[in-house]
Amino acid sequence: MARVTGGIATKRHHKKILKQAKGYYGALSKQYRSANQAVMRAMANAYIGRKQKKRNFRRLWIARISAATKMNGMNYSTFMDGLKKAGINMNRKVLSEIAIADAAAFAKLVETAKAARS
Repeated sequence: MARVTGGIATKRHHKKILKQAKGYYGALSKQYRSANQAVMRAMANAYIGRKQKKRNFRRLWIARISAATKMNGMNYSTFMDGLKKAGINMNRKVLSEIAIADAAAFAKLVETAKAARS
């Protein structure tokens, strides 16, 4: 009976890693051991980045809403509190889009928030 080695599976795994490392600089795209370390680090950073992307977009939306509310004589926290009290449930992404695209509609939202707070 022939001796079985894991050569085929190992080669397949190495090819998979080297394919993921394509475009990396120098040995990081040629040698398996270096490429494996680089790919593992890249995957870890990509995982972290997917979480950070959500945070960064939320910060951007809040900054846009805050700027638009200040132009209408109100600050961000009181605006959001007023919307909540008025029963308007809009997420920050939609509010920032309204603030950019339709200033008149956003001004009406600010007035509604002011009325709900007083």
